[in-house]
Amino acid sequence: MTNETFERLLSAAQLWQVGLVILIGLLAAATVGYTTRRWRDARRKQLLAGESGEEEAEDQEGYLVSSVLGLLALLLGFTFALAVDRFDARRGFVLEEANAIGTAYLRTQLLEAPHRERLSRLLVEYTDNRLELGHAKEPVPPEMLERNNRLITQLWQATVAAFPSIKEYDFSSSYLESMNTVIDLDTSRKTARRAHVPASVFIVLGIYAIGTAAVLGYVLVGVRGRIAAAAVMALFALSFLLIIDIDRPTLGTVRESQDPIQWLRTSLQSWQPDVFDQVPP
Repeated sequence: MTNETFERLLSAAQLWQVGLVILIGLLAAATVGYTTRRWRDARRKQLLAGESGEEEAEDQEGYLVSSVLGLLALLLGFTFALAVDRFDARRGFVLEEANAIGTAYLRTQLLEAPHRERLSRLLVEYTDNRLELGHAKEPVPPEMLERNNRLITQLWQATVAAFPSIKEYDFSSSYLESMNTVIDLDTSRKTARRAHVPASVFIVLGIYAIGTAAVLGYVLVGVRGRIAAAAVMALFALSFLLIIDIDRPTLGTVRESQDPIQWLRTSLQSWQPDVFDQVPP
């Protein structure tokens, strides 16, 4: 199975399905470890000579469990950090895009008619569409993406048409830069939503978790030992699901807030072009 195939399967599956598969795999590995321990004890013809030998064996098993769980925690922390970094990047792009659209809209009010009205209307429509795209889940309706691309084209066409009327002014370059930033952030947000934790990281983490479950099943014997092993595996499964949830920007429950775009949309409703023609007393 290639990394691309694994990523598609992981993205298409429901979160509870992923959790069920993880839990079954861990329980199966722990059962194998427990069965191996019982087989070894049954085959053993005699116990370790002396009490000190038993204590030494228990100490070795304790060191083994501590080392295995410590490395598992390190891998979990590393994977969690990767997922959170991508989540922070997506959240940061939302705020950056809201600021860029607001800046472009305010600078548009410096243009002459009819360019000011046309570009203002397009920026409002673009903001509405970006808000809808931000709340959309996979699969995103194709018409929303087509409308987004069409609005970007219309924005730049309107900017090109308005440029001859402002090219002699000092703010012309900054206005072009603001519109260009709005268009560039479309690509940035699309790229951020397609950036996931590498599939190889999840594969290695899953393999190591299965090995850890087998070690726990082998080492932790008795009723209390099995309860402790089950608790550790349940905690790992929850941590794994949280990482996957954060890493799914359009399907998970942990999603970047669209509040900055929403606040911008509320502001644009009161920032009609004719408002800026009113001179305060």
